Amino acid sequence: MLIGEVARRSGVSTRMLRHYDALGLVRPTGRTVGGYREYSADDIRRIFHVESLRSLGMSLRQIGRALEDPAFVPAELVGDLIRRTEDRLKREQELLDRLRAVDASAPSGWEGALRIVELLRGLNSSGAVRRQQTVLAPADDVPVPAEVLAKAVLAESDPNVAGALRWALARTGGDIVANVAPGLRSDDAEIRRRAVLALIELPGNEATSVLMDALAGSDAVVRRHAALALGARGVEEAVPTLVEMVVEGRNDVEAAEVLGALADGGVGGIVGALMDAVAAHLADSAVRIRLTQALAEMPGTLAQGALRRLAGDEDPAVALVASALVKVVEERDSAGEVSGSA
Repeated sequence: MLIGEVARRSGVSTRMLRHYDALGLVRPTGRTVGGYREYSADDIRRIFHVESLRSLGMSLRQIGRALEDPAFVPAELVGDLIRRTEDRLKREQELLDRLRAVDASAPSGWEGALRIVELLRGLNSSGAVRRQQTVLAPADDVPVPAEVLAKAVLAESDPNVAGALRWALARTGGDIVANVAPGLRSDDAEIRRRAVLALIELPGNEATSVLMDALAGSDAVVRRHAALALGARGVEEAVPTLVEMVVEGRNDVEAAEVLGALADGGVGGIVGALMDAVAAHLADSAVRIRLTQALAEMPGTLAQGALRRLAGDEDPAVALVASALVKVVEERDSAGEVSGSA
């Protein structure tokens, strides 16, 4: 079969077939009387083998080695191709994200587009100081798209930069919650925690709704952050997790303060939940003391009644703490009444 017919049937141009011949990759086994290249059935099969390997991203040199070396093992080469392809896809995704960020900022001209690109470079800098400076001192008149800040928040490991990013995110426009919420579903625990820390700084019902979902999730750290934020927003559903935090000694002081604020705001059943927990941990003085201390955060009459009961507890340590706290609560309430009457 002559080169023109091979090109039509294989889809490989005559120019490329001549290149294969020059490299010794696919040499036609015959020549016509007139000196034209003549390909056999084996030659054509080899052409298809070459094209198949090219489709995997292999170079012509690699293909020649693979076809000529009977001992060639493809696993190492294929692994290398996979790594290169993954790197290329990562670079392409970064480019796509950059283009979308520029598009979302709706620059009025090239100058605005270039300022956005510079801002993105700052946020992606390897230096924490530069990333923080980029957040706190953005380019003039350049609105930072919410999706850009959200992505940076979820990726940031430096606590100082993360705080600056959350501050900036809470003050930007756009659909912030929708851009941060997917982080709560990440397989990476650190990303989930960064997401909840960003969400607790966002006001509004949408953020509260997402935090409610986080409260029901399986990540204990995320649940604790969500409970503190929801409790501060007056959400009664946070109470069981807050009581659990006191029991476990995880952010127990903050949890007790939030429980006290909820009780003061009219949420019922909190003292009962704390007393039930005291009764459920008879063998653990440390847990019962933390719960006793949490009871002191409750409004006056509720706190005094519960603490007086615990002042007669069989555990001497619990009874001693409860007795001392009864006096503290009485003095606090007396001071509050005087201040109120004045």
